[in-house]
Amino acid sequence: MQHFKLELHLNSRKNDVDELIRRSIKGDGRAQQALYQSLAPKMFSVCKRYMGDSDLAEDVLQDGFVTLFSKLDSYSGEGSFEGWARKIFVNTALMSLRKNDVLKESDDVSEAWGLAGDDPGAVENIGYKELMKIVSELPAGFRTVFNMYVVEGYSHKEIAEELGISENTSRSQLQRARMLLQRKIKEL
Repeated sequence: MQHFKLELHLNSRKNDVDELIRRSIKGDGRAQQALYQSLAPKMFSVCKRYMGDSDLAEDVLQDGFVTLFSKLDSYSGEGSFEGWARKIFVNTALMSLRKNDVLKESDDVSEAWGLAGDDPGAVENIGYKELMKIVSELPAGFRTVFNMYVVEGYSHKEIAEELGISENTSRSQLQRARMLLQRKIKEL
């Protein structure tokens, strides 16, 4: 039987990660625990960025792991396992946000054009941790669209499809998120 270090980091050798995945699929609790411990800190950050609240992020994290372990056998081995897992956690967060209808009071972009910020470079003088804290304090709709567009790289069309909103609403939410971020950064 092959032995492997259980305190594996997912940027370890691909063969080690593949072995953990294989053993996890077979129900090996120690391998599942190793995967959980390797992924949980990064995936919690993803969940917190979307949910804005640690308790809600923790719930989404647990739901994401249930999904991950139930779909583990569908991982093809192509590309990054962490990237594959990240999509599961983003989708889990989005499902939770959709369930709570976070964009029910969204406005169309045509109503937001007059609100443009006056200092687009305000974000340049702030660190990542401070920025992510401010992002987590955004209203849920703004935060969701900001994360999907800026952090995850979704297009407005993809955001609209995922959230069941119009592309204009996605643009509006992003514009308003950016303006609110600029305002909060100036207040620091």
